[in-house]
Amino acid sequence: MHEVNAKSLLSNQGSMNLYRGCAHGCVYCDSRSLCYQFTHPFEDIEVKRNAPELLETILRKKRKRIMIGTGSMSDPYQPCEEELCLTRRCLELIDRYGFGATVITKSDHVLRDMDLFASIHRKAKSVLQMTLTVADDDLSRILEPNVCPSSRRYEVLKEFRRQGIPTVAWMTPFLPFLTDTDENFEQLMDWCLDAGVRGIICFGTGMTLRDGNREYYYRALDRHFPGLSERYREVYGNAYEVVSERSDRLMKRFRTLCEAHGILHDPERCFAWLRELPENEAQISLF
Repeated sequence: MHEVNAKSLLSNQGSMNLYRGCAHGCVYCDSRSLCYQFTHPFEDIEVKRNAPELLETILRKKRKRIMIGTGSMSDPYQPCEEELCLTRRCLELIDRYGFGATVITKSDHVLRDMDLFASIHRKAKSVLQMTLTVADDDLSRILEPNVCPSSRRYEVLKEFRRQGIPTVAWMTPFLPFLTDTDENFEQLMDWCLDAGVRGIICFGTGMTLRDGNREYYYRALDRHFPGLSERYREVYGNAYEVVSERSDRLMKRFRTLCEAHGILHDPERCFAWLRELPENEAQISLF
């Protein structure tokens, strides 16, 4: 871990990243790609120590409330968050100034801040976005070794829903020959349905592989699944989009289930709903 003073924080779309890099160790992580120009080891978390101060300055000047999101590039609940509390301090500011908030995470440490999510949702809107990837806990410990498994994240989704806070699941990626099975897909969908998620973001049953993360992923496959990286090379070559051979059938099943249960599932519609911020208490009650 190392600290820096950031010069800017919030994008025009209302997103921010308080950390750079990640300690979760997910073998498929696209954020390792060379295109993101990391100048330090990916696991050496860069901490934007002045993020709360920057955020408060921004919120004081904003005339219109918006939804503020974090977690698109780096999980806001890194292990160091337990001590540093950057995410919590930023949520406190969002709550104080009456803005909305949404986070994307794989960590059950988000439960620590349930009180703030509840308070923000009473005043504006808050949404938990949780990534669900691997239904089998043993396989999850290989593919996502330093974070709680999807079975635990399912419990977190249910707890947020019990507290009246809406949730969205990211069902991505699906790793060909590993997690693109009917069994994995059906279990993840069962969890989403039982947890009452408002939406599911799924870009198809596959993954992306770019320079940087492709090499890291193949080394992990060689350690845990000898011969599988060769199969990837034979089927996909150096393709950026790596699509499961089962994609058409699984995505048809995905759309059918979502439509039957009234779940948002078109990515653009999900993102539009996430950006929406109700103007008054009557609108808030609809969520």
